[in-house]
Amino acid sequence: MTSPSPGAGLEAAFLAHRDVLLRFLRARGAGDAAEDLLHEVWLRIAASKSGPVAAPIAYLMRTADSLMIDRYRSQRQAEKRDRDWSDSHTDASTGVAPEPSPERRVAAMQEAAKVMGVLDGLGPRVARAFRRHRIDGMAQRDVAAELGVSLSTVESDLRLAYRALGEWKERHG
Repeated sequence: MTSPSPGAGLEAAFLAHRDVLLRFLRARGAGDAAEDLLHEVWLRIAASKSGPVAAPIAYLMRTADSLMIDRYRSQRQAEKRDRDWSDSHTDASTGVAPEPSPERRVAAMQEAAKVMGVLDGLGPRVARAFRRHRIDGMAQRDVAAELGVSLSTVESDLRLAYRALGEWKERHG
C-alpha cells in the first residue's frame, strides 16, 4: 500500500474550496489575475513537500495572498523600471526623447529622400527655390536674386512645390 503524498490533503482542500479561494482573491483585488493566481497556488501545493497541514483552508488562503502580494510587487517594480527608463531617455519638460531612435532616424531619412524626389521632379529651379527658402531659411527676395528670377517667379515656384508636397502627403500620409 502506498502512502498519500504530503500535498494530497492540500490538493483535496484546494479542489473542495476552489470557489472560496477564487472569491477571496477577487475580494483582495486580484481582478482578472485571480484565475492565474489560483493556478499558481495549485502548482505550488502540487510541488509542495510539506507534511500534513492542520488548517488547510487558512494555509491555502495565506499562500494565495502571498502570491498576490508577490505579483503586485513585481508589477510595481516593472512599472518603476519602465518609468525610470522612460525618464532617463526623454526630456522631462517636453516628454520628447533628446534624440530619435535609430529606426526613426532611418525612416525619416527615407521619407526625406522621397520628398526631395518629389521636389526634384518639379524641376531644378523649383527644387532649389524650395530648399533655399524652406530648408536654408533664406528670404524669398534673396532666393529670387540668387536664381536671377523675379520675386513672383519664386512665389509661383513655391506654390507649385507646396501643392505637389500636399498631394504627395495625401497619397502617402
